[in-house]
Amino acid sequence: MRAITEQQKQEAIAAFAYEGTLIADTVYGSGHINDTFRLTFAVGNMGDLDVILQRMNADAFPHPEQLMENIAGVTGFLKKKIIARGGDPERETLNIIPTVDNKPYYRDTNGDYWRSYRFITGASSFDQVETPQQFYESAVAFGSFQRLLADYPAETLHETIPGFHDTRARFAAFEKAVREDVVGRAAEVQKEIAFFLERKETACYFAGRLDRGELPIRVTHNDTKLNNVMLDDKTGKGVCVIDLDTVMPGLAMNDFGDAIRYGASTAAEDERDLSEVSCSMELFSLFTKGFLEGCGGSLTPEETALLPMGAKVMTYECGMRFLMDYLQGDRYFKIHRDGQNLDRARTQLTLVADMERKMQQMQDIVRKAAG
Repeated sequence: MRAITEQQKQEAIAAFAYEGTLIADTVYGSGHINDTFRLTFAVGNMGDLDVILQRMNADAFPHPEQLMENIAGVTGFLKKKIIARGGDPERETLNIIPTVDNKPYYRDTNGDYWRSYRFITGASSFDQVETPQQFYESAVAFGSFQRLLADYPAETLHETIPGFHDTRARFAAFEKAVREDVVGRAAEVQKEIAFFLERKETACYFAGRLDRGELPIRVTHNDTKLNNVMLDDKTGKGVCVIDLDTVMPGLAMNDFGDAIRYGASTAAEDERDLSEVSCSMELFSLFTKGFLEGCGGSLTPEETALLPMGAKVMTYECGMRFLMDYLQGDRYFKIHRDGQNLDRARTQLTLVADMERKMQQMQDIVRKAAG
């Protein structure tokens, strides 16, 4: 992506149906995909109004029109549900600010795509879990997201990243990367390669059930990290699920599993001391309780029973992707030091092995939480 010029940003600002006078313009957030700005407008006697302006990353999302069609459809549906239950649609879902010609995005003269949202006031997001309660509240929010969208026609959504959680296809790509060994790293990581190759049944676990029509396709978020939930500054409760770029058809178990993979680990994603890495059963139990509460009975009994497997499959998939990227010369995941993707792969395989040891315990926790 090219660097943004001031002229380009001013062109984008002028394209949206903002009110008032622009009085502040700052870079916002910690995301690595899109370019995000927080704009403040003075609106007469009404005070100041904050909005988010983003340039979408066309390298990560090559069809921004389809992406915004997904987001407009889902947020419009959520608003109706939120109003019906007496909630606040201004805070509990993203609100798209249209362009002056009433479109959900703007394409500038450089060919870049922009969008804008109302800023959610009185709430914050966190990159790391600081308290168990935060993890629990994020679980309730992601579960509620599932429940509110349970009757949304998932088949009408575009795949913004085709095959994003097709673990079976990821396994085939991994095998290819091992065979090709384009940068000559395979010899040094034979143990790690073997770990993933020996677990082909994990890669195919959900795909086989999908082939047989045993699992429902749902609207899924596909990036269920804590920082994609806004938590109320006063109550600490989840207010709004954000970053809907990867909302598309998927499996509820994958949304649950990705949150566990990242949030219930006892160590950083690139921890070198693997003795520090495990899946916390305390955090697993807390998230399970919150997620199922949020889902409010919208999952099938089989989906609920497969939640622990979702944690294993997502952790396995992510670890395999880290190792594949290492074998291909670190082309996809950003690294800040040599070997970082290998370290990431090792933490994930350590988590997978720990989950295998604790699978019965995880299943018991889910059964108890499901009542």
